[in-house]
Amino acid sequence: MAKGCPLSAVSDGPGVPPGPPAPEVVLRSTRVVLPDGVRPAAVEIAGGRVRAVREHSAPPVPGQVLRDYGDAALLPGLVDTHVHVNDPGRSEWEGFSTATAAAAAGGITTLVDMPLNSLPPTTDPAALTVKRATAREQAHVDVGFWGGAVPGNLGRLGPLHAAGVFGFKCFLSPSGVEEFPHLEPAALERAVRACAALDALLIVHAEDPHHLAAAPDGSRRYADFLASRPPAAEHAAVERLLDLAERYRARVHILHLSAATALPALAAARAAGVRVTVETCPHFLTLTAEEIPDGATEFKCCPPIRDAANREALWAGLAAGTIDAVVSDHSPATADLKVPDFGAAWGGISSLQLTLPAMWTAARPRGHDLADVVRWMAAGPAALAGLGHRKGALAPGHDADIAVFDPEAAFTVDPAALHHRNPVTAYAGRTLHGQVRETWLRGELIAVRGRVLARTGRLIDRDRAPGPAATPVRSSTTP
Repeated sequence: MAKGCPLSAVSDGPGVPPGPPAPEVVLRSTRVVLPDGVRPAAVEIAGGRVRAVREHSAPPVPGQVLRDYGDAALLPGLVDTHVHVNDPGRSEWEGFSTATAAAAAGGITTLVDMPLNSLPPTTDPAALTVKRATAREQAHVDVGFWGGAVPGNLGRLGPLHAAGVFGFKCFLSPSGVEEFPHLEPAALERAVRACAALDALLIVHAEDPHHLAAAPDGSRRYADFLASRPPAAEHAAVERLLDLAERYRARVHILHLSAATALPALAAARAAGVRVTVETCPHFLTLTAEEIPDGATEFKCCPPIRDAANREALWAGLAAGTIDAVVSDHSPATADLKVPDFGAAWGGISSLQLTLPAMWTAARPRGHDLADVVRWMAAGPAALAGLGHRKGALAPGHDADIAVFDPEAAFTVDPAALHHRNPVTAYAGRTLHGQVRETWLRGELIAVRGRVLARTGRLIDRDRAPGPAATPVRSSTTP
């Protein structure tokens, strides 16, 4: 298999009546990552939102609960707009309970679920209703949904957009699952026109199939798989999308950019006013082809992890602002699908709980600070999804979504200790720097040192106000 490789929050279903208001809380640290930089501060929380950011020395007022974190950093909760939950239909690969628990333990407070790998795929309003019903009572963090653009629904994107999806995902090469076909050039142009008419965001797996070759069956060699998906496949697809985006004034987003050779074209198009954004993933920024052992298909993803020089060029694209966001592309599968054959193994990296420490481990020695990481992993994805007015920043009026992060701590990755459903990850055995000590969602503590405390996530969609929370379920462990 190749790979299963603008907007406000709302619950779309019944919840429980709100309980008594939570006490007002002040979280204080000498390192608070704010929109204007990192400094000592106290974050005042009321009604689930940030009410004010005060001086570090300001005493709490009567009735407020003070939590002083010393030198541990306070970050806005991360926003991950590229997560394959696969539920319903392939929930043995991943489910909403396990995926959102992993997110909570990793400091991610909002995720947006991809429309494929679940059954049915999210390609019409009825399928979205099924997806929401599955997620509603399982969510530990806030969850939204992308819709799918496939050959059979391009004339009916409007109702799905009106139902609240954040935009539409398509593939330019086979997706790896037959129920989510890719778009040939004529269908892609039709999708771009349809999204432009809706002013909807089209998010694209950009690999040109004419530049791809089948990975050799029976090959354990990573070099064979890498050669089957050359940078030219991404570059050609990006060029086609830039042409269509310019022609139709459409909003287009390039998913999981791996090939740094596409960055000059993207930068030039942005400078010319083309409405294009781009993301990359921690595995492209932290791992290299040179270090992947033969047969280690936990590293297989599409597009692939490339060489060290390409990795450094992606870091340069981040620093220059050509790349807008860093998201996980968490795409898990059961262990039996990760056979030691790069032609036959399922492609996808499982990393949802590890994205923040993985990025910090790689960012710090390159001279980047926590403000950079927050820009790439919280503010950038929030802006992409149209949630920047309430997610991705510690600012008055924003949801009080907070990660308490110890940048100096180190740990060795044990796959069995992660919350995602199947204990397979490319980071197994690696030492990472930075640990999430606590995660707060809308002013409520939901995770402490990897232990997830409650399901209080909400379903979120486009252009509506927040609704009631899911039924709280509190326990010391997660299923």
